[in-house]
Amino acid sequence: MIRSAQVPSAVIMIRPHHFFSNPETAEDNSFQQSVEGSQTDQVKKTAFDEATRVAETLEATGIKVHVFEGVSEETPDCVFPNNWFSTHPGGHVAIFPMHASSRRKERRLDVIDMLKRDYRVRDVIDYSGLEQDGLILEGTGSMVIDHIERVVYAAKSNRTHPVVLERFCTDFNYEPVVFEAVNANGIAVYHTNVIMCIATEFTLVGVDMITDQKRRAEIISRLETSGREVLTLSAEQIAEFAGNALELQGRGRRVLALSSRAHKALTTKQITVIERSADLLPLDVPTIELSGGSVRCMLAGVHLSPR
Repeated sequence: MIRSAQVPSAVIMIRPHHFFSNPETAEDNSFQQSVEGSQTDQVKKTAFDEATRVAETLEATGIKVHVFEGVSEETPDCVFPNNWFSTHPGGHVAIFPMHASSRRKERRLDVIDMLKRDYRVRDVIDYSGLEQDGLILEGTGSMVIDHIERVVYAAKSNRTHPVVLERFCTDFNYEPVVFEAVNANGIAVYHTNVIMCIATEFTLVGVDMITDQKRRAEIISRLETSGREVLTLSAEQIAEFAGNALELQGRGRRVLALSSRAHKALTTKQITVIERSADLLPLDVPTIELSGGSVRCMLAGVHLSPR
């Protein structure tokens, strides 16, 4: 089995105990739904159960899942840990500045301490202090990273500030590729990872949402030059979270983790291409998706060597 630098075989998840659709993040997240009674105990329990099943399903495929409990009522979005930290080959960890004040409370030392204990961590670079100056970069939500080609793709938004992005890319030795992307109503895409997924042998990209045609062509060319097949997602597929997927290394074969909703939105041709190199792993998370994020957002990949 040939392992890919792009694909982690372990993830970190935060299982929510106090989940609800956060009104503080709704202003710029067009994927988020405001639901009557979204803070009920039943919604919280359903979200908890969905996250539990995701963790169990991933474990059953041979993926190591580190589950932490989201215990604070002040962090309704804690189920999306990929926004506040990321890990990188070579033993590097980053901690990020967050846009919403409630989301800043999601950062927790016990997760970082576990990484240091169980994996080889050389350094931890903390950018979170920059949020006091309005300089925001929300991890692998803001950035979709090509670890093989050392490129970061990032859509401009108030959650992705170019100054922090440039600093991160300099510190972690990536090349930034920045672009503007909007939905059908002209609203900026809040996170890059809802319109783009980079796997080992293919990519899923909502190319028509990239506003500048020249930039769009450059991005497609770069992805194709990397040897990957570019699968174009429609705006309708993006709205079903088809771009919010993550390739993981399972037991003997790679898998593409995505939601059941996203899986249903894929065409037969797209599924055929994906299944040449990875098994599709649809996961049922309709309640969690009310908060405007899906399966990829729930998984913080561990790109570190175990001790």
